[in-house]
Amino acid sequence: DNNGVMFRSLTSRGVAAYGLAAALTLLYVVIYFGDRIAGGAVQLWMQANVYGHLESLSQTLRGRPADQWFFYGTLYTVAVLVFGARMLHRYRTVPYQIVRTLSVMFFQLGFAYLLPNLLVLFKQPEFYFSYFWPLKPEYLYPYTWAHYGGAGIYFLIVAALLSFVATPVLTYYFGKRWYCSWVCGCGGLANTAGDSFRHLSNKSSAAWRLERMTIYPILGLIVIVTALLWINSLTSGGVFGRFSQSLAEWYGFYIGAIFSGVIGVGFYPLLGTRIWCRFGCPMAAILGMLQVKLSRFRITTNGGHCISCGNCSTYCEMGIDVRAYAQNREDIIRAACVGCGICSAVCPRGVLRLESGRLQIVESKHEIV
Repeated sequence: DNNGVMFRSLTSRGVAAYGLAAALTLLYVVIYFGDRIAGGAVQLWMQANVYGHLESLSQTLRGRPADQWFFYGTLYTVAVLVFGARMLHRYRTVPYQIVRTLSVMFFQLGFAYLLPNLLVLFKQPEFYFSYFWPLKPEYLYPYTWAHYGGAGIYFLIVAALLSFVATPVLTYYFGKRWYCSWVCGCGGLANTAGDSFRHLSNKSSAAWRLERMTIYPILGLIVIVTALLWINSLTSGGVFGRFSQSLAEWYGFYIGAIFSGVIGVGFYPLLGTRIWCRFGCPMAAILGMLQVKLSRFRITTNGGHCISCGNCSTYCEMGIDVRAYAQNREDIIRAACVGCGICSAVCPRGVLRLESGRLQIVESKHEIV
């Protein structure tokens, strides 16, 4: 199935790859910032010639006119479903990949698309149950709690419980894969529409160092933003004034829109599919720390059977040198690992196994926090 992937223009950073990256980036810029381009003329043109084609569907699902966000959600969901079907065919002999792919398709269609739109139809707040703080930081912002009423408060309570109760418990038993590879829409798009580009992830030690230098500071930043907003709310703006709100807006624009959207997806054909997950996602940062320190999940290796083909490292979307662990007969316990299982699927010798055994503390020169 991967034959020729290193030589096709689209999957080897050829002209086609640069063309697709430019097209994806342009699409994200238009969707996110169309109302700011040419005095809003781009937004008006897209509304009349593109978004309007979904008017009937939008009115049926949510009782509102179609806009750029409904178009984006529909396009995103269709991509996950269509390329998810491709994944099901491609890895049809691997039960774990079938279950995992069906899971991300289910959560994207049901919890990230249909349910939020139906809530709007029934005059409830638009709420995404598959995203929560810190990946969806506004669900813990004070003005969100003040704005939501009725059933909306219960939704926010559920999101808080998912963040602070379900996350550590599920990560203990299943590692970060329960979210990053089974639920999250970002991971869902990466592992379906982006599967053909997973081998492009940077495997160098420099990328590894950059990963640690960016993902944890971004987590720290959103913790600070959330804390400042609450302090400012409780003091009626007497401590930080407009600063905390401005910082939240800065985070939403540069991290939430530019990094996770424009770069995170637009650069799939050039840098691989988990750019945001590796270098920016604060949810991945928390899950990674829990996975290394507390989780029972690990990828075990049978190094005696390893033939050093390198398939596992080549197709690791998180840039982990899996082969080095196998050759040293070490279990893989890495903060970056999302448990997608592709390394095991492409191994011709059955060297790698995804397991959730008894908790062990493993000392390894490859291990990171």
